[in-house]
Amino acid sequence: MSSIQSASVEKEEKKLDLREKGAVKDGQAQFLDQRLFIQIQVFTGCEDLKALLPSLEKSNLPGVLYENLHDPKGIALLTMSESPEHFFTRTRPLLSSNPWNQLSLKPDYSFFGRTYSLGYEPNLKDWLLKRPQRVILDEQFPWAVWYPLRRTGAFSRLSHQEQMQILKEHGQIGRLFGDSGLAQDIRLSCTGLDQNDNDFVIGLIGKELFPLSALVEKMRPTQQTSTYIQNMGPFFIGRAVWKSPKMED
Repeated sequence: MSSIQSASVEKEEKKLDLREKGAVKDGQAQFLDQRLFIQIQVFTGCEDLKALLPSLEKSNLPGVLYENLHDPKGIALLTMSESPEHFFTRTRPLLSSNPWNQLSLKPDYSFFGRTYSLGYEPNLKDWLLKRPQRVILDEQFPWAVWYPLRRTGAFSRLSHQEQMQILKEHGQIGRLFGDSGLAQDIRLSCTGLDQNDNDFVIGLIGKELFPLSALVEKMRPTQQTSTYIQNMGPFFIGRAVWKSPKMED
């Protein structure tokens, strides 16, 4: 190979590819340059929850309205879109209008993240865009626990193989709860998007509250949680009082 050809190959290898990558499917690698962004904003001072519903229905926002377990006047609004512009052009005007502008924002509970892939997802588009919507908007799953977390720097210094082995332990527990119909998880990356420099936002969604708590408890002894998690929380625990219609495939 000539020096010119070698330089050309090296240049190609250095090209930045920010697409999400999935498992090989039908002999072809899966790539997708789309993600679902999800925002949860928590408020207090809600005297009449029903007064929020007409403007929410009229907005046609895809999302969920939660009651806050730990605040008798607390609510949370989850909205989602493939475009970050959505949160400025649609969510922001709603929350700036009456009666939403009468509420007090709890900024420590403002969570924002994006779906991501690990490289082995069998159906990449479904994992990134469709599954989160199905889980979040499912009327059979009213309960939710949302929280941010940050890993220690030591995890980043592990080899890819070591990281995957640690994540596999977590994944097996999550699948056990999911296959049993007890809890579904939503994992969002928030690196560079979080006000407190967290790495991820985690959502646990289910029919009942106890299994969500039990899932967090089961994760405690795992290597990732016990050794490589620096911070977790604050936790928001909510019950859905309104969900938008499921988005079309």
